[in-house]
Amino acid sequence: SIQPRTRVWRYVTDNRTHYHLGYNFFIEGHSSDSKKQFTVAVSEKQQLKGLFRIDDMLEETAWTKKYKEREFADYYRVGSLKLLDRENEKFEVISPPWIMMPPSIQIYEERGARMLSKSLWKTKCFKCIWVNMANVEIQWDFDKDIKKYRFETFCYGPKSCKYYKMGRPRAVPYKNRGSAIDEGYLDELCTEGRDEND
Repeated sequence: SIQPRTRVWRYVTDNRTHYHLGYNFFIEGHSSDSKKQFTVAVSEKQQLKGLFRIDDMLEETAWTKKYKEREFADYYRVGSLKLLDRENEKFEVISPPWIMMPPSIQIYEERGARMLSKSLWKTKCFKCIWVNMANVEIQWDFDKDIKKYRFETFCYGPKSCKYYKMGRPRAVPYKNRGSAIDEGYLDELCTEGRDEND
């Protein structure tokens, strides 16, 4: 799968800002530390140059991530990235899940994201270009600039998608307060520029 790589900044339920950093490649293969399934963070520039897609056979070098609680991808700072073989030049599925060449980062930014059920991300939606697992940074204490970290699943796909489910509301903790609950209101704000079929 190829999905957008994002960092999401959360502050109670007043703010949920999505920063779009590039792409995550979910790979089945072999790594130097014997992983057979792993995720590699790839820059937008590298994706635009290679126009990579599902089923491509690649060879690359990358760094192991430093902070396991902050970065979902297993490897980042990809260096040498080579296409060894392309099984299918025109492989596309144009109904959900959408399996095709991922769009530019600008398109993801313009569309905005809604929260997505984690179980759907793992199953029916995993190969879809519109879903992602985000690195989430929660502002837990503004005065001392203390943050907490976790990972969350989101969807940039059409609002009319038959598979879409938000999943459980998400708690957003803050120091010395009960957790605020994101029940989907911020989804409406993030995607207000789209109608039901977009």
